Amino acid sequence: MLSERELDRYKRQIMFFGDERQEKLKKANIFIVGAGGLGSPVSIYLAVAGIGTITLVDKDIVDQTNLNRQTLHNDRDIGRKKTESAEEKLHALNPDIRVKVIDITIGQFNASWLVGKAGGIVDAMDNFPTRYLLNDIAIKKNIPLFHGAIRGFYGQATTIIPGKIPCLLACIFPKAPPKEVFPVVGVTPGFIGMVQVNEVLKYLLGTGELLAGRLLIWDGLVSRVEKIPVERNPHCEVCSSQKKYTGKKRETRN
Repeated sequence: MLSERELDRYKRQIMFFGDERQEKLKKANIFIVGAGGLGSPVSIYLAVAGIGTITLVDKDIVDQTNLNRQTLHNDRDIGRKKTESAEEKLHALNPDIRVKVIDITIGQFNASWLVGKAGGIVDAMDNFPTRYLLNDIAIKKNIPLFHGAIRGFYGQATTIIPGKIPCLLACIFPKAPPKEVFPVVGVTPGFIGMVQVNEVLKYLLGTGELLAGRLLIWDGLVSRVEKIPVERNPHCEVCSSQKKYTGKKRETRN
């Protein structure tokens, strides 16, 4: 049940979707991988929306070069663990939610355990190998994956619903692009992060139309949004109906 303080805190959104749906948000458990450019707006707006449990995983330390886009952190946090900085900020924003931070590098041997019983995974990473892993875990656990990626003024987002649509990463990006340090304009992760949060809320509330089966492309230079239909790759070893997913590591990716 929502407390009197929660009823007052969420009053304006409860006006839109009601007490019962707000209680759904309170019961939700969302797993966010990354406390950086995307993880900052995602975690902030999930927190203020009233998501009951937010688990945030990151291994990095706050650096001054992060501060043009990673809004969870500021100058006083330089040299601190991002998880410590994030936990402090999110608790200050909403003391009525549970924030669990894990200072660890997520990988093949701990990912499933770390995700645990979460009801959804938010991909707020900056590398494709980890995204492939999250894609696999989401399918294995039959929970949604909310994907986002950015570069400069450009970004993309989609929602993966296992068993219903193609898996974005294995079907659309069967090979990872080269690993590199890429440019980021701070507003871009803000925009894409908001799209990811919006997808999480729609999914939990059971309302609206998800980006499932569609890839949203943002071009900030011309303020244009496009949505591209995506189809299942019949040869995809992860989600193809012709093959049963086993959760084993794939050897075809570099």
